[in-house]
Amino acid sequence: MPEQPSLLLLLLLLLLSSVLSSTAAAATIATRRFKEAPQFYNSPECPSISESSHEIEGEAEKPGADDDDDGIFICSDTAVHVAMTLDTAYIRGSLAAIFSILQHSSCPQNAVFHFVASTSADGPLLRSTISASFPYLRFWLYRFQDAAVSGLISTSIRSALDCPLNYARSYLADLLPPCVRKVVYLDSDLILVDDIAKLVSTPLGDSAVLAAPEYCNANFTAYFTPTFWSNPSLSSTFAGRRPCYFNTGVMVIDLDRWRRGDYTKKIEEWMELQKRMRIYELGSLPPFLLVLAGRIAAVDHRWNQHGLGGDNFRGLCRDLHPGPVSLLHWSGKGKPWARLDANRPCPLDALWAPYDLLQTPFSLDS
Repeated sequence: MPEQPSLLLLLLLLLLSSVLSSTAAAATIATRRFKEAPQFYNSPECPSISESSHEIEGEAEKPGADDDDDGIFICSDTAVHVAMTLDTAYIRGSLAAIFSILQHSSCPQNAVFHFVASTSADGPLLRSTISASFPYLRFWLYRFQDAAVSGLISTSIRSALDCPLNYARSYLADLLPPCVRKVVYLDSDLILVDDIAKLVSTPLGDSAVLAAPEYCNANFTAYFTPTFWSNPSLSSTFAGRRPCYFNTGVMVIDLDRWRRGDYTKKIEEWMELQKRMRIYELGSLPPFLLVLAGRIAAVDHRWNQHGLGGDNFRGLCRDLHPGPVSLLHWSGKGKPWARLDANRPCPLDALWAPYDLLQTPFSLDS
C-alpha cells in the first residue's frame, strides 16, 4: 500500500510542526514580552559581603552578575540565599516573585538567587529571560536531572503535581554548592510584601532542619490513605511527635543539617514505598510530612498565606486567613496570571498584578 509511507511522513511533519510551534511560543513568551524591573539598592545599614575562599562545586552555570563576585556572594553567610525552580510555564510567576522580593528587601543587593531548571528545559532561554528583566541580579542556574526522580513519582490527584521539577526541592542540598549553608525555598506562585531578611532570620533551634508555618488544626489524617493508617508499622512513624501540616512552598532550610542527616534519602525511601503500596495521594508533599512533620521550627503564619489558588480541582476564589500578611501564596489550581488573562480574576489577584512584568501591547512604558 504505497499511501502508507506518505501518510506516516505527513504525521511526522505535523508532529514536528507542533513541537516547533510550541518551542517558538515558549521562546516568545519567555524572552520578548517581559519588562525590565527597576533596580533596588541596599540601605546604609546593610552588612557588606566579605571575601570567601570557598571553591564552587556542583553543576551550576555562571552567575547573572559580575563573574568577579563568584566566590564572594555564592558562599557568603551574610548573603540572603533564595532557591526557586524555573520553567517556561511558570516564568511569569517567577518574575513577579523575584520583583516582590527585591522591592520589599532592606538589602536587595545582598540577595543571591539559586534557580533550578530541568535538564529538558531551555536553559539559555530561561537564563536570558531572568537577565533581561533583572540585569543586575546575582543568580546561578542549576540543572536538575528528571531521571533522578521520575522513576519514584506516583500519579497524584492532579497531573501538574507529577512534574519531576516539583520534587527538586528535595535535592537542593545536592544541587547547591556545599558552602551554601542556609537557603529560603520559595514557590513561583507567590509574592512577598515584607522583608525576606525577617524570614531568613527564623531561628531553627538546636536540631530543626527546616522552618515553615505549621497548621496543626488541619486534618492531618487526610494526607494519607486508609492503607497507611491501618498499618501499625507505617502509622507508628508519627509516634512521639505532634505532626502538623506545613506547606513546602515556603521553607527556610539548614542545608548543612539536611546533608548530615541525609534527608533526601529518607524522602526517597517513602517514595519507593509509595510505588509498592499507595499510602498518599498528593504529589511531593506527603514524603516531606512523613519525614519532618512535628520536627520543624515554626514560622508565623503571616509568611505563608497559602491556598489562594483554591483547591486542586476547581481553583475557586479564597479569602485571606485572619491576621497580618507578609507573603501571599497562590497554591492550588488557580494561578493569578491565568485568571487575569481569562478576565475572571479573583479579588485577591489584584494584589499580585502590580508585580506582573508582562509587556502588554498597550503598555505605555518602553
